[in-house]
This record gives sequence, structure tokens and C-alpha cells, in this order.
Amino acid sequence: MNVALITGSGGLIGSEAAHFFAKKDFKIIGVDNDMRKYFFGREASTAWNVAILKESIEEYQHLNEDIRDAKAMETLFRKYNSDIRIIIHAAAQPSHDWAAQEPFTDFSINANGTLVLLEMTRKYSPEAVFIFISTNKVYGDAPNHLPLVENKKRWELNSSHPYFANGIDESMGIDQNTHSLFGVSKAAADILVQEYGRYFGIKTACFRGGCLTGPNHSGARLHGFLAYLIKCLIAGEHYNVFGYKGKQVRDNIHSYDFVNMLWHFYQNPRPGEVYNAGGSRFSNCSILEAIYACEKITGNKMNWSYTETNRIGDHIWWISDISKFRSHYPGWNYKYTLEDILHQTVDGIIVRL
Repeated sequence: MNVALITGSGGLIGSEAAHFFAKKDFKIIGVDNDMRKYFFGREASTAWNVAILKESIEEYQHLNEDIRDAKAMETLFRKYNSDIRIIIHAAAQPSHDWAAQEPFTDFSINANGTLVLLEMTRKYSPEAVFIFISTNKVYGDAPNHLPLVENKKRWELNSSHPYFANGIDESMGIDQNTHSLFGVSKAAADILVQEYGRYFGIKTACFRGGCLTGPNHSGARLHGFLAYLIKCLIAGEHYNVFGYKGKQVRDNIHSYDFVNMLWHFYQNPRPGEVYNAGGSRFSNCSILEAIYACEKITGNKMNWSYTETNRIGDHIWWISDISKFRSHYPGWNYKYTLEDILHQTVDGIIVRL
């Protein structure tokens, strides 16, 4: 029996991975206790997505457990041990701003919870592939010190800079800059995952995501920029843009394309690897560009305002260089463009509202 253990299975990447790996004949075990509802309120609950998983995936097993609970995780790993072929660790506290409200909760979930899963993997499933859904926020605000140029609707990198053509690669340092507490807790987990790969030889990888998005994203005010923006536009709710004139750039990757990266890694894993993973130059936009594009798609006018103060640790310009991943896995490619992502997300949110 091939088991795919997916934490945060009710979330965007977790649910996408559940559907994807189920089609590859894996038994799916999802671990998700809907902490997203606790973080962001009832409207951000992932219960609707878990219900879809239970209905659509044969023999899907859902565990309403907390990844910080070492006893519960040990019971799970002991039961399936060597049958666990892959762990996709997507559970997290995902917000800059929320982390500052409850630092202990943020760190215990993102760092301690990851350590629990790594240790259970080492103890019971050492041959499994362990993939951590990390974030570009581990780089802190280092990208903000790049030579940026202000254009009409976006910030852009000076064309003479080495990062201009393909984006930011994994050589960018992660220390001596401002991260937000969320960035710190994810960086701690990221380094733990690398260390279990390098020190213990476990087949681990950190995928440092840019803006991971898609139609199944439960966007909230404090997390999930594109999905939340579209939700506000469709529902006629107010949207607040924080800092940088709304010209901050995000690269956007569809959840399917991201999970397909994980699948390629699983087939030929490399212990202790780190990959930047996002839309790259292929799929990116500023907040202003996203607003105008979604207004055109929906025919609605966005009700939005601007606050001069930016979010701590926020990036002015981020585009992922995925050259390293492409060099290791040349068979992977994007399936969905930015336009595809916007249209699908609009359709998905309309159905749920």
C-alpha cells in the first residue's frame, strides 16, 4: 500500500495534493483540524474543502488532529510506518500579521509541528519522501533592498541586475533582515527540514512558494492575497491595499502546477534540497494589475482604498527563479497562465458565495 500523508489537507495545496496523488493510486490520509477558522474566522474555514475530499476521493481518511500533538502523530506513523511513501507538509499558520498576535501559537505550529513530523518520519518512515511547503518569506525583506524601479502600475527590478531575467534564486541570504515572526517560524522549519535531509539522509525538500493560488483557496484578509481580492470584488466588500502604492509584484503559481512540482521531486528525490517555486516571469502581477484584470473579467468595480503603511516583512517585488528546479526536473512545465488562474479563481469563488 502506498500512503500519501498530507497535513493541512483542507487547504489550497493540501487538497490539490490529495486529489493529485489519489489519481496516482495513493491512499490519502489527510491531517487538518481547521485551524484556519481559528486564525481568520468562520469565512476562512476549510471544512467545505474537506467535505469535497471525503466525497470525491475513495477511501480518503481524515484525521482532525493537531500536528503539534506528538502522541497523535506517533500513533499515525506507527500504524502506517513503511507504507508511508510521501509526506506533504502543508499545515501552517500562514499570516505575517496574525503571527504577531500570538507568537507562541505561530511558532509552535510552524516550527515545533514540523519538528514533530520530521522526527516521526525518521523514527517510523525513514524511506519516505518529506516535502515541506515553505515560503519565500524565509528571505525576509532582503528582496526590498534590490535596485527597484517604479513603473506606472508596478515596481520592477533594474534591467541590469542578474535577477532581472529569471527572478530571485536560492542564493539570496535569509539572515540579517526583517522577516516578521511568521517568516522566522517558517525559516526555522525550513532549516530543520534541510538538516533532517543532510544530517540523517532523509529525502527532504523545501519548496519556497511565491503566491500559491487557485480556485480552491479560502482567502482571508490576512492571507491569500489573490483569492481574497477576488472574493472582495465579487461580494462587493472593501479591499485595503497596504503600502508601496499597490505596485508590489507577486508571482502567482496555480496549485496544480505547484503540486506537479512535488510529484516530479517524489519520483527522483534529492535529500536536503531547496527550491524557489512560483510563477516566475511566466505568471506574475502587481496588486494594481490584479485589480484591473479582475475588474475586466467580472465587470465589477473594486471598492478599495490605500493605506500608506506596508505590512512588516512584505515584499515590494518578488519573482521566483525556478531555473534550479527546471535543471533537476526538465520534464516539468506550467499548465496554467495568470489569465487561467484569475478566471478559475473567479469561477470558484462565485460558486462558493
